[in-house]
Amino acid sequence: MAKNLVIVESPSKAKTIGKFLGSNYKVRASVGHIRDLPKSKLGIDIENDFEPNYITIRGKGDIIKELKKEAAKADKVFLATDPDREGEAISWHLATILKLNQEDNIRIEFHEITKNAVANAKKTPRKINMDLVDSQQARRVLDRIVGYQISPLLWRKVDKGLSAGRVQSVAVKLIYDREKEIEAFIPEEYWTIDGDFGKDEIITARLIGEMSDDKVKRIKIKNIDEMTAILDILKRHKSGTISKITNKKFMKAPLPPYTTSSLQQDASRNLNFTTKKTMMIAQQLYEGIEIKGEGTTGLVTYIRTDSTRVSEESKAEAAGFIKDKYGEKYLDLKRVYKKKKKSDSQDAHEAIRPTYSLKTPDSIKDSLSNDQFKLYKMIWNRFISSLMSSAEFENIGITIVVDNYAFRYAGKRLLFDGFMKVTPVKEKLIEFPDMTEGDSIDLKKLIEKQNFTNPPPRYNEASLVKIMEELGIGRPSTYSPTVSTILNRGYVEKKEGQFYITDIGVIVTELLVEHFGDFINEKFTAALEDKLDNIETGDHQWKEIIREFYKDFEIAMNEADKKIEKVELEDETTDVICDKCGSNMIVKKGRFGKFLACPNYPECKHTMTFSDQPEKPQLSDEICEKCGINMVVKRGRYGDFLACPNYPDCKNTKQIVKKLDMKCPKCNGDVVEKRTKKGRKFYGCSNYPKCDYTSWKEPVEEKLKEAIVEK
Repeated sequence: MAKNLVIVESPSKAKTIGKFLGSNYKVRASVGHIRDLPKSKLGIDIENDFEPNYITIRGKGDIIKELKKEAAKADKVFLATDPDREGEAISWHLATILKLNQEDNIRIEFHEITKNAVANAKKTPRKINMDLVDSQQARRVLDRIVGYQISPLLWRKVDKGLSAGRVQSVAVKLIYDREKEIEAFIPEEYWTIDGDFGKDEIITARLIGEMSDDKVKRIKIKNIDEMTAILDILKRHKSGTISKITNKKFMKAPLPPYTTSSLQQDASRNLNFTTKKTMMIAQQLYEGIEIKGEGTTGLVTYIRTDSTRVSEESKAEAAGFIKDKYGEKYLDLKRVYKKKKKSDSQDAHEAIRPTYSLKTPDSIKDSLSNDQFKLYKMIWNRFISSLMSSAEFENIGITIVVDNYAFRYAGKRLLFDGFMKVTPVKEKLIEFPDMTEGDSIDLKKLIEKQNFTNPPPRYNEASLVKIMEELGIGRPSTYSPTVSTILNRGYVEKKEGQFYITDIGVIVTELLVEHFGDFINEKFTAALEDKLDNIETGDHQWKEIIREFYKDFEIAMNEADKKIEKVELEDETTDVICDKCGSNMIVKKGRFGKFLACPNYPECKHTMTFSDQPEKPQLSDEICEKCGINMVVKRGRYGDFLACPNYPDCKNTKQIVKKLDMKCPKCNGDVVEKRTKKGRKFYGCSNYPKCDYTSWKEPVEEKLKEAIVEK
């Protein structure tokens, strides 16, 4: 019988570490928190010095019963929840409910789920760190006070279902402020003039200024009159003189390994992942993936971190890989990455890196889903490249003078690729023609263009996470839930990847700023985050910070309740027509979300769900052979397909065929994406049945070309 019980949060994590611990250990999962504040009320005794009232989470009774049973049988119980304040709090709640002696060394901690990390952790158990627990409690209590006191105020004064939050409301305010900047922006006109120079090899240079004492004095062409005056002078000339050629070498260093924030930003930019999706997949990689021939294996280190530090052991393993794969000149272990922030709240962790450098993405691709592979490859590439040599470039600039106007042509030349061997960087590299200072060069063409300055861009998920990190709003564990919350609440919406403030978002933000401006702002939130971090280091008592906050917050709440008048919201009118009376239906909110209702209530009580609306058919270019009209896109059990719009009179259907930009290796026809009757994707030749080429994996263009050449 197992003598020791180890409790973790998730079943997949339990499965992974179970194989490392041996027969003397039994591993069980709490499936996240087992206790929390009640959902139905504040759950904080403000009169009793903000004492939280924790209750067992609904549905966790059977899990707790099982854990108590296993704990009673075990000689020793160890708590191996995640290595952060949330994980520490879960361990504390488990210790409390299982009646474990919290003065004993019952807490074990590891930052990667590998055999060595787990073995070392079980040798060095420690007590529960109450400073970490108190930091989590302080955040939880503060968030509960703000959310459960301002939200009911919004329900009474504005509309049901609204909410406010210590961090979420500041995130919405950032998007609101950016929208105001865009509205207030006045575009400025300016013109550019480019010149095509050369004979056989043409280079395009931009007018940058006028020559003055052998130096270029920068100019800005503000309007068409200024542009025309300059253009008239330049048109008199058929050539220019190469005044100056500059050559300057520079180094481009690799980026540090990922933190939570930088991983979310890159996954958003490069993979089009939401922050929520990124963290979900990263958690899977951390907790363990079933690798063929090896069993369940943790592939990356802990995923909530502010640190770029990595262990010496991981450096040594990666260094060996780099030397063997690319050679000594590609290795650089001397580089030191500086921390962006003063806070040490998450610096106990390493950066996000692969647990085994030798597990290259391609070597385990067959064991990963497509999304897992993409994210793992990003993490692996970033870590390996962070230990590699800088890339070396040469900047070359050519100044061409026409009359007294200076044109500039500049570009880069790659001298040594360094880390770009693993992580290519998008750099525009140019081959320069052979030129000498003093040479004459033909002026072939002048291109003038009117331009206008642009307003600041709207935030997307990557830039919102970046600005939150820079301003100190939230911490690694909060970026993803904050973004999800403001979307779910309807305060912002996403269009083409960018955040737009909604009407209700404007109303709520303006109310909060007017009446709670001292609390709902970037500086206050960042300063409060720092104080909460200081609880972790023992520099502050958690209730002391709550008392200080609540003293002013209570006054603001009472004042707001008196001053805020009831806001009458206009119903959103749609173009959906009521079947009963012909009026345009309006959007209403009910217990189960939004629905459509007739504006003539109570005379007309007709309602519809959004799913009841008739869909506008999406026309395709495909023609129905039987009816001679354009077919429409329909959605079926196994995905989209084409159907005749005259259904049920005409029941003609077709598969949607996606053509790939590559040729069949057998007959040189087009390769197309198809689906089986059960919806499984495969690839085949467009000349089927004359050509029977098929592939279950997406073909690679280079391999197909090679096959065609061989044929």
